[in-house]
Amino acid sequence: MANFLSPYDEDTETFMLLFSENLSEKDRRHYAAVEAKKLGHGGIEYISQLLGISVKTIARGLEELAKKNS
Repeated sequence: MANFLSPYDEDTETFMLLFSENLSEKDRRHYAAVEAKKLGHGGIEYISQLLGISVKTIARGLEELAKKNS
């Protein structure tokens, strides 16, 4: 998936995929949310494509983490 527009190189993307595959559904959602938040604009879409998680699921993860933080 890595290309000149990707924030991560191909090796990093591979490790992210391998790591996320071993997480529970909730932990995977939260991991995707954290990664998307780190990237800022366009992060949700990028992480959605990379990890195969819907944008809606990542948004849910962001909401859940924000609630825990308040």
